[in-house]
Amino acid sequence: MRTYLDFEKPIAELETKLADMRRLAEESTIDVSAATAALESGIDKLRQEIFDNLTRWQRVQLSRHPDRPYTYEYIKLMCDEFIELHGDRQVRDDPAMIGGFANLNGQGVMIIGQQKGRNTKQRQHRNFGMPNPEGYRKALRLMKLAEKFNKPIITLIDTPGAFPGLEAEERGQGEAIARNLKDMFMLKVPVICIVIGEGASGGALGIAIGDRVMMLENTWYSVISPENCSTILWRSWDYKEQAADAMKLTARDMKANKLIDEIVPEPLGGAHLDHLAMADILKGVILDNLGQLSQLSPEERISQRIDKFCSMGVVVE
Repeated sequence: MRTYLDFEKPIAELETKLADMRRLAEESTIDVSAATAALESGIDKLRQEIFDNLTRWQRVQLSRHPDRPYTYEYIKLMCDEFIELHGDRQVRDDPAMIGGFANLNGQGVMIIGQQKGRNTKQRQHRNFGMPNPEGYRKALRLMKLAEKFNKPIITLIDTPGAFPGLEAEERGQGEAIARNLKDMFMLKVPVICIVIGEGASGGALGIAIGDRVMMLENTWYSVISPENCSTILWRSWDYKEQAADAMKLTARDMKANKLIDEIVPEPLGGAHLDHLAMADILKGVILDNLGQLSQLSPEERISQRIDKFCSMGVVVE
């Protein structure tokens, strides 16, 4: 069963009618091909109209859609091979952060990303995609390993934030993220970072310093979630839509403010409707950017990487 969001209810009603018509055609000799074709065309037009006029809050909802592909799905669909590596060599393995060597159209790469769960048991195991300090230390260990073997790094970002628990702070959550930021600037290999779902706060930024920073069309990237922003400013979650508008956290907003390099288009209706098509689009974008970055020397890439981030947030009076 498909999951429909509130603003998709008109589409859901038409798709239910379409399913009924197809069932009628199977159970009888009535020819409804013309009617079904007209209804399919109407659904496509309605979907196009709705998705051309999404609000910021609706894009936040899409980024959290339960059927949306996660890091593991992208790895399986894009890569010919994947060898997952575990552990930070200090505390333990963090299931909320996954990574390993992969083969991408004959190109060896290191893929690292946050992973959420599909059901309650998986979500608990993955800590709802919120890494602990050891997750960020594992990510940095894998990045250094990729640098050692001269393999490009691809990070897939999808987290509501780094885990805020007391034990995480005791083990140095802030230090782990800060070290990642510092060391990622100096990596000698190409680094491509892509927000595939939620990109919240330092939890996202901890694996998002790269030569190319991209966002899928229906994702968000900000210092805080709309709900938490609403709670701070209005003492209530009820103003989350206003908060989302004020925060300007969508891919279009980020591109307009020169905080990302590229917006990756999604299939009409969102990435959750066609995982394979979305993976093919993302794979093409990654390979194109790897081709461009491979033409630069390590020194040029590091210099451009530093300059790009240093130019963010500069105010000229």
